[in-house]
Amino acid sequence: MTKVDGRAARWAGQQERRRAEFVDAALAAIAEHGPEVSTEQIAERAGVARTRLYRHFADAADLQRAIAERAAELVTAELAPLWHPSGSPNEMISAVISTHLRWLTEHVHLHRYLLRTGPGTTDVRGTIARHLSGLFSGYLTAFGLDPAPADTIAFGLVGYVESATTRWLDHPGTLSLAQLTDQLTGTIWAMLDHTLRAGGVEVDPDRPLPLPEELG
Repeated sequence: MTKVDGRAARWAGQQERRRAEFVDAALAAIAEHGPEVSTEQIAERAGVARTRLYRHFADAADLQRAIAERAAELVTAELAPLWHPSGSPNEMISAVISTHLRWLTEHVHLHRYLLRTGPGTTDVRGTIARHLSGLFSGYLTAFGLDPAPADTIAFGLVGYVESATTRWLDHPGTLSLAQLTDQLTGTIWAMLDHTLRAGGVEVDPDRPLPLPEELG
């Protein structure tokens, strides 16, 4: 039986707690200073010297990855109630879109920071897309269709929404939030409807849709 080094375990736990504290400080610094936030500003927000900050992160990329992982956790928590939706297809889609758009508008600086740092936005996009893929796969299977397209549809839709929303954030006033939500909802339903009709399934987007297990 391998003996556990209590001191090493405590040190590892302390390291993780400090990393989490620094990531929270980074999120606060991004909200305050914007997507161009510097490491010095993050360290200042954390109340430590820049050199001490990097005792807990290998480099700037490691810190950026930790911020992206935390952002993905926040998005997942925000959207968690939507992964078991109810209502009509349009109501389900609108609920997901409006919740996601609200999160983006409330975290504009973080969204732009993730876009600027590259891999960060992939974590958030992938988190949402994987959840949607599971949801789509369940419905396609329940309708007796091949669930294989679910993954492509989910990732494509998330990329579309992200691109359209980023454009909207960069050009405020072109559409209201409600108009953007309606436009995205209509486009997404058109894409899903095309997939269903290709398999011989017709669904009224305004009638309540049973859960996948109820359809089976």
